[in-house]
Amino acid sequence: MAQPGTGRIDRAMVRALMLSIGQLGDPRIRRVLVKSVTLTLAIFAVTGLVLGWALTGRDPCAIVKGYSCAIGSAEGGIAAALLVILGLWLLFPAIAVGVIGLFSDEVVAAVEERHYPAEAARARPPGWGEALRLGLGSAGRMIGYNLLALPFYLLLLLTAIGPVALFLVVNAIALGRDLDEMVAVRHLDAAARKARLAPTRGGRALTGLVAAGLFMIPVVNLLAPVIGAALATHRFHGSRG
Repeated sequence: MAQPGTGRIDRAMVRALMLSIGQLGDPRIRRVLVKSVTLTLAIFAVTGLVLGWALTGRDPCAIVKGYSCAIGSAEGGIAAALLVILGLWLLFPAIAVGVIGLFSDEVVAAVEERHYPAEAARARPPGWGEALRLGLGSAGRMIGYNLLALPFYLLLLLTAIGPVALFLVVNAIALGRDLDEMVAVRHLDAAARKARLAPTRGGRALTGLVAAGLFMIPVVNLLAPVIGAALATHRFHGSRG
Protein backbone atom coordinates (compact mmCIF):
# COMPACT_ATOMS: atom_id res chain seq x y z
CA MET A 1 0.00 0.00 0.00
CA ALA A 2 1.36 3.42 -0.92
CA GLN A 3 2.20 5.73 1.94
CA PRO A 4 0.15 8.91 2.34
CA GLY A 5 1.47 11.65 0.15
CA THR A 6 3.52 9.34 -2.06
CA GLY A 7 1.24 9.83 -5.05
CA ARG A 8 1.38 13.60 -4.65
CA ILE A 9 5.20 13.50 -4.53
CA ASP A 10 5.34 11.27 -7.60
CA ARG A 11 2.99 13.53 -9.53
CA ALA A 12 5.04 16.58 -8.56
CA MET A 13 8.20 14.86 -9.78
CA VAL A 14 6.62 13.84 -13.08
CA ARG A 15 5.29 17.35 -13.61
CA ALA A 16 8.69 18.88 -12.81
CA LEU A 17 10.41 16.48 -15.20
CA MET A 18 7.96 17.20 -18.01
CA LEU A 19 8.34 20.96 -17.53
CA SER A 20 12.12 20.58 -17.58
CA ILE A 21 12.11 18.57 -20.79
CA GLY A 22 9.57 20.92 -22.32
CA GLN A 23 11.89 23.89 -21.87
CA LEU A 24 14.83 22.35 -23.74
CA GLY A 25 13.78 24.38 -26.77
CA ASP A 26 14.35 27.65 -24.90
CA PRO A 27 17.23 29.45 -26.69
CA ARG A 28 18.92 30.17 -23.35
CA ILE A 29 18.79 26.50 -22.42
CA ARG A 30 20.07 25.46 -25.84
CA ARG A 31 23.06 27.79 -25.52
CA VAL A 32 23.99 26.26 -22.18
CA LEU A 33 23.51 22.78 -23.61
CA VAL A 34 25.90 23.45 -26.48
CA LYS A 35 28.52 25.01 -24.20
CA SER A 36 28.33 22.30 -21.54
CA VAL A 37 28.36 19.33 -23.93
CA THR A 38 31.23 20.79 -25.95
CA LEU A 39 33.34 21.50 -22.89
CA THR A 40 32.60 18.13 -21.28
CA LEU A 41 33.52 16.14 -24.39
CA ALA A 42 36.60 18.31 -24.91
CA ILE A 43 37.79 17.46 -21.40
CA PHE A 44 37.54 13.74 -22.13
CA ALA A 45 39.18 14.13 -25.55
CA VAL A 46 42.13 16.04 -24.11
CA THR A 47 42.41 13.50 -21.30
CA GLY A 48 42.58 10.70 -23.87
CA LEU A 49 45.33 12.45 -25.83
CA VAL A 50 47.34 13.08 -22.68
CA LEU A 51 46.95 9.46 -21.55
CA GLY A 52 48.02 8.18 -24.97
CA TRP A 53 51.11 10.39 -24.88
CA ALA A 54 51.92 9.39 -21.29
CA LEU A 55 51.57 5.65 -21.94
CA THR A 56 53.52 5.50 -25.20
CA GLY A 57 57.05 4.20 -24.63
CA ARG A 58 56.36 2.96 -21.12
CA ASP A 59 57.34 -0.59 -20.18
CA PRO A 60 55.06 -1.85 -17.38
CA CYS A 61 56.65 -5.33 -17.51
CA ALA A 62 60.05 -3.92 -16.57
CA ILE A 63 59.15 -4.30 -12.90
CA VAL A 64 59.75 -8.04 -13.43
CA LYS A 65 63.39 -8.78 -14.20
CA GLY A 66 63.94 -10.19 -17.66
CA TYR A 67 60.56 -9.16 -19.06
CA SER A 68 59.71 -6.34 -21.43
CA CYS A 69 56.46 -5.16 -23.00
CA ALA A 70 57.10 -1.63 -24.15
CA ILE A 71 53.94 0.19 -25.18
CA GLY A 72 54.01 1.51 -28.73
CA SER A 73 51.96 4.40 -30.04
CA ALA A 74 49.17 2.08 -31.25
CA GLU A 75 48.98 0.21 -27.96
CA GLY A 76 49.14 3.48 -26.02
CA GLY A 77 46.28 4.87 -28.07
CA ILE A 78 44.18 1.75 -27.51
CA ALA A 79 44.90 1.75 -23.77
CA ALA A 80 44.06 5.45 -23.54
CA ALA A 81 40.81 4.90 -25.45
CA LEU A 82 39.81 2.07 -23.11
CA LEU A 83 40.59 4.20 -20.06
CA VAL A 84 38.56 7.08 -21.47
CA ILE A 85 35.63 4.74 -22.15
CA LEU A 86 35.82 3.49 -18.56
CA GLY A 87 36.04 7.09 -17.40
CA LEU A 88 33.01 8.02 -19.47
CA TRP A 89 31.00 5.35 -17.69
CA LEU A 90 32.15 6.15 -14.17
CA LEU A 91 33.07 9.83 -14.31
CA PHE A 92 30.95 11.38 -17.06
CA PRO A 93 28.22 12.46 -14.61
CA ALA A 94 30.83 14.05 -12.33
CA ILE A 95 32.56 15.98 -15.10
CA ALA A 96 29.28 16.93 -16.78
CA VAL A 97 27.74 18.21 -13.55
CA GLY A 98 30.97 20.01 -12.70
CA VAL A 99 30.83 21.74 -16.07
CA ILE A 100 27.13 22.58 -15.80
CA GLY A 101 27.93 24.14 -12.44
CA LEU A 102 29.74 26.87 -14.37
CA PHE A 103 26.62 27.64 -16.41
CA SER A 104 23.86 26.45 -14.09
CA ASP A 105 22.70 29.94 -13.20
CA GLU A 106 21.70 30.51 -16.82
CA VAL A 107 19.51 27.40 -16.72
CA VAL A 108 18.01 28.19 -13.32
CA ALA A 109 17.34 31.80 -14.31
CA ALA A 110 15.59 30.71 -17.52
CA VAL A 111 13.34 28.30 -15.61
CA GLU A 112 12.56 30.80 -12.87
CA GLU A 113 11.77 33.61 -15.28
CA ARG A 114 9.27 31.41 -17.11
CA HIS A 115 7.66 29.59 -14.19
CA TYR A 116 8.56 31.52 -11.01
CA PRO A 117 8.91 35.19 -12.00
CA ALA A 118 8.50 36.50 -8.46
CA GLU A 119 11.35 34.28 -7.24
CA ALA A 120 13.45 35.25 -10.25
CA ALA A 121 13.05 38.92 -9.35
CA ARG A 122 14.31 38.27 -5.81
CA ALA A 123 17.18 36.00 -6.82
CA ARG A 124 20.83 36.86 -6.20
CA PRO A 125 22.80 35.35 -9.09
CA PRO A 126 26.14 33.89 -8.00
CA GLY A 127 29.33 35.34 -9.42
CA TRP A 128 31.88 33.40 -11.43
CA GLY A 129 33.84 32.59 -8.29
CA GLU A 130 30.81 30.99 -6.67
CA ALA A 131 29.92 29.18 -9.90
CA LEU A 132 33.45 27.80 -10.10
CA ARG A 133 33.24 26.67 -6.48
CA LEU A 134 29.96 24.91 -7.19
CA GLY A 135 31.31 23.22 -10.30
CA LEU A 136 34.55 22.02 -8.74
CA GLY A 137 32.78 20.96 -5.55
CA SER A 138 30.21 18.95 -7.49
CA ALA A 139 32.82 17.24 -9.64
CA GLY A 140 35.01 16.51 -6.63
CA ARG A 141 32.20 14.99 -4.58
CA MET A 142 30.97 12.78 -7.39
CA ILE A 143 34.45 11.59 -8.33
CA GLY A 144 35.19 10.90 -4.67
CA TYR A 145 31.96 8.97 -4.10
CA ASN A 146 32.48 6.86 -7.23
CA LEU A 147 36.12 6.13 -6.42
CA LEU A 148 35.09 5.00 -2.94
CA ALA A 149 32.48 2.76 -4.54
CA LEU A 150 34.88 1.38 -7.18
CA PRO A 151 35.75 -1.84 -5.28
CA PHE A 152 32.04 -2.55 -4.93
CA TYR A 153 31.47 -1.83 -8.63
CA LEU A 154 34.10 -4.46 -9.42
CA LEU A 155 32.61 -6.99 -7.01
CA LEU A 156 29.13 -6.44 -8.40
CA LEU A 157 30.30 -7.09 -11.96
CA LEU A 158 29.53 -10.72 -11.16
CA THR A 159 25.86 -9.81 -10.86
CA ALA A 160 23.51 -8.74 -13.61
CA ILE A 161 22.24 -5.47 -12.24
CA GLY A 162 24.48 -4.73 -9.26
CA PRO A 163 26.75 -2.09 -10.86
CA VAL A 164 23.75 -0.24 -12.31
CA ALA A 165 21.94 -0.20 -8.97
CA LEU A 166 25.06 0.99 -7.16
CA PHE A 167 25.66 3.68 -9.80
CA LEU A 168 22.14 4.98 -9.29
CA VAL A 169 22.42 5.03 -5.49
CA VAL A 170 25.87 6.63 -5.33
CA ASN A 171 25.13 9.29 -7.90
CA ALA A 172 21.61 9.99 -6.63
CA ILE A 173 23.08 11.10 -3.31
CA ALA A 174 25.69 13.37 -4.88
CA LEU A 175 23.52 14.74 -7.68
CA GLY A 176 20.61 15.50 -5.38
CA ARG A 177 22.74 17.73 -3.20
CA ASP A 178 24.68 19.43 -5.97
CA LEU A 179 21.76 20.18 -8.27
CA ASP A 180 19.74 21.56 -5.36
CA GLU A 181 22.60 23.81 -4.29
CA MET A 182 22.83 25.29 -7.79
CA VAL A 183 19.33 26.68 -7.21
CA ALA A 184 19.55 27.39 -3.49
CA VAL A 185 22.64 29.56 -3.87
CA ARG A 186 20.47 32.13 -5.68
CA HIS A 187 17.99 32.39 -2.82
CA LEU A 188 19.60 31.38 0.48
CA ASP A 189 22.75 32.28 2.36
CA ALA A 190 25.28 29.63 3.37
CA ALA A 191 23.74 29.07 6.82
CA ALA A 192 20.24 28.63 5.42
CA ARG A 193 21.49 26.23 2.75
CA LYS A 194 23.20 24.12 5.39
CA ALA A 195 20.13 24.14 7.63
CA ARG A 196 17.88 22.76 4.88
CA LEU A 197 20.11 19.79 4.05
CA ALA A 198 18.57 17.39 6.58
CA PRO A 199 14.88 18.29 6.07
CA THR A 200 15.15 18.03 2.29
CA ARG A 201 17.32 14.90 2.13
CA GLY A 202 14.59 12.64 0.78
CA GLY A 203 13.39 15.05 -1.88
CA ARG A 204 16.93 15.80 -3.01
CA ALA A 205 17.73 12.10 -3.25
CA LEU A 206 14.67 11.55 -5.44
CA THR A 207 15.74 14.40 -7.73
CA GLY A 208 19.23 12.92 -7.83
CA LEU A 209 17.87 9.47 -8.63
CA VAL A 210 15.95 10.78 -11.63
CA ALA A 211 19.01 12.68 -12.84
CA ALA A 212 21.24 9.62 -12.34
CA GLY A 213 18.75 7.56 -14.33
CA LEU A 214 18.98 10.05 -17.20
CA PHE A 215 22.76 9.62 -17.19
CA MET A 216 22.25 5.90 -17.83
CA ILE A 217 20.50 6.49 -21.16
CA PRO A 218 22.76 6.96 -24.21
CA VAL A 219 22.38 10.36 -25.92
CA VAL A 220 19.97 11.47 -23.20
CA ASN A 221 22.97 11.52 -20.86
CA LEU A 222 24.26 14.52 -22.82
CA LEU A 223 21.09 16.39 -21.87
CA ALA A 224 21.00 15.07 -18.30
CA PRO A 225 22.94 17.91 -16.59
CA VAL A 226 20.71 20.60 -18.09
CA ILE A 227 17.51 18.65 -17.43
CA GLY A 228 18.77 17.96 -13.91
CA ALA A 229 19.40 21.65 -13.22
CA ALA A 230 15.94 22.57 -14.51
CA LEU A 231 14.35 19.72 -12.55
CA ALA A 232 16.09 20.83 -9.36
CA THR A 233 14.75 24.35 -9.91
CA HIS A 234 11.15 23.11 -10.06
CA ARG A 235 11.70 20.84 -7.07
CA PHE A 236 13.31 23.62 -5.02
CA HIS A 237 10.46 26.05 -5.54
CA GLY A 238 7.85 23.32 -5.24
CA SER A 239 9.21 22.32 -1.84
CA ARG A 240 8.95 25.90 -0.64
CA GLY A 241 5.29 26.06 -1.54
